Amino acid sequence: MKFKISLLFFLLTFGLYSQEKATISGYIKDVKNGESLIGATVYKVGSNIGASANEYGFYSFTLPKGEHEIGISLIGYGTFTFSVKLDKNITKNVELSEEGTDLDEVIITGEAEDKNVKSVEMSVAKLDIKQINKIPALLGEVDVIRAIQLLPGVTTVGEGASGFNVRGGNIDQNLILLDEAPVYNSSHLFGFFSVFNPDAVKDVKLIKGGIPSQYGGRVSSILDVRMKEGNSKKLEVNGGLGTIFSRLSIEAPLIKNKASFIIAGRRSYIDALVKPFVKDSNPLKKASFYFYDLTAKFNWRINDKNTVFASGYLGRDVFGAEVFGFDWGNTTATMRWNHIFNTKLFMNATVFYSNYNYKLGFETSNGTGFKWRSNIVNYSGKTDFSYYLNTRNTIRFGVQALAYDFLPYDATATFEGGSTVKFLADKRYGVEYSAYIGNEQKLTQKLTIEYGLRVSMYTNIGKGKAYYFRDTIPNTSLPLEETKTFSSGELIKEYINPEPRLSANYVLNKSSSLKASYNRMAQYIQLISNTAASTPLDVYTIASNNLKPLIADQVSVGYFRNFKDNMFETSVEVYYKYLKNQLDYIDNADLFINATVENQLVQGLGRAYGAEFYVKKSKGRIQGWISYTISKTERNVRGISNDNWFFSRYDRTHVLNTSVNYDLTKRWNISTNFVLLSGVPGTFPNSKIQIQDQNIPYNTDGIRNNYRITPYHRMDIGATYSFKKNERRRYKQTIVVSIYNVYNRRNAFSIYFRTKEGEPQQTEAVRYSIIGSFVPAITYNFKF
Repeated sequence: MKFKISLLFFLLTFGLYSQEKATISGYIKDVKNGESLIGATVYKVGSNIGASANEYGFYSFTLPKGEHEIGISLIGYGTFTFSVKLDKNITKNVELSEEGTDLDEVIITGEAEDKNVKSVEMSVAKLDIKQINKIPALLGEVDVIRAIQLLPGVTTVGEGASGFNVRGGNIDQNLILLDEAPVYNSSHLFGFFSVFNPDAVKDVKLIKGGIPSQYGGRVSSILDVRMKEGNSKKLEVNGGLGTIFSRLSIEAPLIKNKASFIIAGRRSYIDALVKPFVKDSNPLKKASFYFYDLTAKFNWRINDKNTVFASGYLGRDVFGAEVFGFDWGNTTATMRWNHIFNTKLFMNATVFYSNYNYKLGFETSNGTGFKWRSNIVNYSGKTDFSYYLNTRNTIRFGVQALAYDFLPYDATATFEGGSTVKFLADKRYGVEYSAYIGNEQKLTQKLTIEYGLRVSMYTNIGKGKAYYFRDTIPNTSLPLEETKTFSSGELIKEYINPEPRLSANYVLNKSSSLKASYNRMAQYIQLISNTAASTPLDVYTIASNNLKPLIADQVSVGYFRNFKDNMFETSVEVYYKYLKNQLDYIDNADLFINATVENQLVQGLGRAYGAEFYVKKSKGRIQGWISYTISKTERNVRGISNDNWFFSRYDRTHVLNTSVNYDLTKRWNISTNFVLLSGVPGTFPNSKIQIQDQNIPYNTDGIRNNYRITPYHRMDIGATYSFKKNERRRYKQTIVVSIYNVYNRRNAFSIYFRTKEGEPQQTEAVRYSIIGSFVPAITYNFKF
């Protein structure tokens, strides 16, 4: 048997090394600012042999020794071609120019890339900042999170809700990375803006399925946001003055073409604008309602083989009045080292720190008050390798250690006379170890597969108490049986999960392909929230002796087809996702300041399935996309909804999104969005009990999420005017005018029931809307 395996391996590899080969490698960057270009395609002209640049713009391409003509292309850039005599391994760094810029070796092409057809990846959406900037947004400010909500399979529970939902998953099931550091709350102003400053963002990639083995930790999606590195050629200043906030970014070389930085900041001032127009007696006079953030990055190319990066984010939201207030914010820091061992082996080593914390408090005139704080902190070290074996095999492997350190609550209640009561939870600790290996292999000219395995091991450790409960009647609080105290670092519970991954692409012809993927994901941290929409004050919990990790298996199949020389991209994907240990809550669960909160939680099954249709036009004066998703998301938990499957609160049966922009003239660009979504499910009463003049609604059938609120639909429009460029001063100016919710739709965020005023025998349903009218805005942007 061993002989047969060895012989098979020899036959498979003999052809790969039967002739002498050499490798060309290097970095691909933007000619204007020196920014690395992610995903640029490198290929041998006249063949279908090619490779892609990685997340740092590095490429490696192996060919038989001899004369070759090499092409490098990327959407929005001219195709760069050059001839090379490949008689040994060589390094070739390339700079691409945007379309329309004249360079000697650049051939301007009018065709879009066909990477969506030929690439093995599926269920992936990419947006560059140029596309995001053309989308009309709330209050005139472009936003990363609002942009991805226009993509197929992505929704939100409503205006004013933080985060986003992917294929029916909760917001905590999305791993949001900012330069590889996790961000736990991606929203400012209760979900109206994201924490990502568009002036500092270079690339946005959302992976919904077929997730490669290098990613782990969440079961629904990966949102990978990469920051700019800073202009390494000249000083560049960007900024804007808007209705709600202003922003400014500065980037410049420290050592030309070797070291550079970018610093970008934002600060809102809606509270300062309101105060002059309200009376002194109005609570808004002393209110605070603002956010700020600061993003920074530094990079230094030490030599041809070594580059280091340091980046960070600091942001906070503050909301408070005279006696009440709360604030929340994220802090991240990342350090990375890129090292090229040789033309085929690339390494990225990363350490990062992430801290999400929030506070709540109030104090009355008689001295009574309450203060509460909570946080979650991550520390991690990881190493990732890319080995470009040959033109048919690219192997990726790596390891990571990730530590969780979080405080569920630290609260103090103050009573009249100065007496206090302290509520302090034990800190919770966990460590997640993972190792992965994967290979993207081109089996034939038509068939490419990517396969891999990720193995994750999680340990819940002390210092602190662990609670053990007895089983009881389903959907009721579990009785406490035993409490154990663990010393620092002592093992409480351990879980090991293999996470296989597989994707395949079969090219039918030059313009169409079939793709399929399977991935298993494990998630060791979940959000505790039984409200209709998550808030900044929700608490996270980690896997423990009572809570098993969330496991998801997802299968996707898709057909991809381009038309008119790749001007139109179309795709149809169907998916099925099955979840185990999905977190849910008993009826009337007590989640606030509860040391034994785990006895309020239950775990069950989940499933989500649907079809996504997508059409995109990426060339010409009119560009944009339209997407439609039909799907179903359900849960099944023992003791809830009569043990039957019930709709998840994130279920949206029908979702239609359109985004179109039109270059009216060289100066004017107009754009519009239209969204139409089925209403989210909710648990509505079907009966009532009357006590005196009060009606108490309740359900007689025990079915959870038995109704839907009204459908959501909205249209936005925007117009951008670009002033004539001052060539001598290199100064650019634009004015952006936008109207959000242009036809004044009052979309329901939730519906609740109350006794009708003046008619105690009657109950009325009340629609609660976050934005009940159109919202105009104007923003002035500048760049020099």
